[in-house]
Amino acid sequence: MITHPLRVAVLMGGWSAEREVSLTSGAGIVSALQERGHTVIAIDMGATAAEGRDLPAKLLAANPDVVFNALHGVPGEDGTVQGLMDVMGLVYTHSGLATSVIAIDKVLTKQHLVPHGIPMPGGRIVASEELFVADPLPRPYVVKPVNEGSSVGVAIVTAQGNYGNPIGRDVKGPWQDFDELLAEPFIRGRELTVAVLGDRALCVTELKPKTGFYDYDAKYTDGLTEHVCPADVPADVAQAMMAIALRAHQLLGCKGTSRSDFRWDDEQGVDGLFLLEVNTQPGMTPLSLVPEQAKYLGMSYGELVEAIIAEALEHEGSKP
Repeated sequence: MITHPLRVAVLMGGWSAEREVSLTSGAGIVSALQERGHTVIAIDMGATAAEGRDLPAKLLAANPDVVFNALHGVPGEDGTVQGLMDVMGLVYTHSGLATSVIAIDKVLTKQHLVPHGIPMPGGRIVASEELFVADPLPRPYVVKPVNEGSSVGVAIVTAQGNYGNPIGRDVKGPWQDFDELLAEPFIRGRELTVAVLGDRALCVTELKPKTGFYDYDAKYTDGLTEHVCPADVPADVAQAMMAIALRAHQLLGCKGTSRSDFRWDDEQGVDGLFLLEVNTQPGMTPLSLVPEQAKYLGMSYGELVEAIIAEALEHEGSKP
């Protein structure tokens, strides 16, 4: 619990594919903190790596009590910025360096969680060039970048799809932007997500895109996806999903808030649950799922932001 005004630097922007989402998240956080009486310094990391090189100077000038990390994607979610702030001795929100390195990488996440019994799809890394020769898995399957968030670069390859068979070299898709991709079996069923705040899983939301699947545009364009919160799923499935999300959060060593994304094959009950990924820096935009779940449980946006900051301060205070 925060009992006095703080000096908070809100770090946003960056040069990942999620820059605009980060700026929107950051603007909301800045406004909420100012309304609650805090001194806020908004820091745009810049749109290119060259612009980002003066970040240490900006952070030093801000002299914050705590940094609210509202960056999404590389380099704000992969451990790079976390390592910098560790060296500078700054207190910051969300997960630390080691957790961020693992969770941004979908393969490392599987290697870390599956041995502990967390159900995740199988799959393997493939060179994009391989896709132009033959399918790496039986269709339907999914290909996605190893270390991007917000469903950036995800493609579902079906028997009736328009990518070709094999995939056409000149057909637009993630194979044109990434040398390597993660190929996973496609799991039929429903798209669901669970937010974790501190030591508590909040609830389950079902995502129903109006067209296609829950891709980047569906996530961040108003009206393209219906959010059902709480999801209309059996109680045992909801409880299992929340338990998996909390366990994954703990196993990875997440701090603050995380969001776990699932596919659920509703013909298989609890056995049809599969964790797809854990997001250590979930969005805080008006369309984002963590604020929505917190609101359902009676927590305002401002209270959520302060709760994330409070945990960062408490974690720092507990260090030896």
